[in-house]
Amino acid sequence: MEEIPESVAELFDDANGDLAIGDLPAAVEKYRKCTEIEPTFFDGWHALGMALMKNGQYPEAIEAGNKAVELRPNDQLAWSSLSLFYVRNHQIKEAEAASGKARILSWGGKIVRETKE
Repeated sequence: MEEIPESVAELFDDANGDLAIGDLPAAVEKYRKCTEIEPTFFDGWHALGMALMKNGQYPEAIEAGNKAVELRPNDQLAWSSLSLFYVRNHQIKEAEAASGKARILSWGGKIVRETKE
C-alpha cells in the first residue's frame, strides 16, 4: 500500500463517506483535493474517476481514469474502470482498447514491463 499523508487519508475517508450517502459533489471535491495534495495517489485518482462518472461528468472521469492507469499501468481494475468511463461517454473504440488491456492483465499479462529496483 502506498504511503500517503494522514491528512490525505482522512480526506479520502471523508470522501468515501460522502459517496456512500450519495453526496457526489462533496465526494468529487474531496477526491479532487486528495489528488491535488498527493498527485501520485492512485486510489484518489481512481475514486475521483468513479465519482465523476456517477455524477455524469464523463470527460473528467476519463481524465482521472487516464491518470490512474498512468500511475499503475498494470492495474486491471483501473483499465476496466477507464473502459466504463469511455462507454458512458460514447467513445466505443477507446472503451474497447481499455477493455482489451484489462483482459490482457486478467490473463496474467502485463501492459508495461515492471523493472526491478
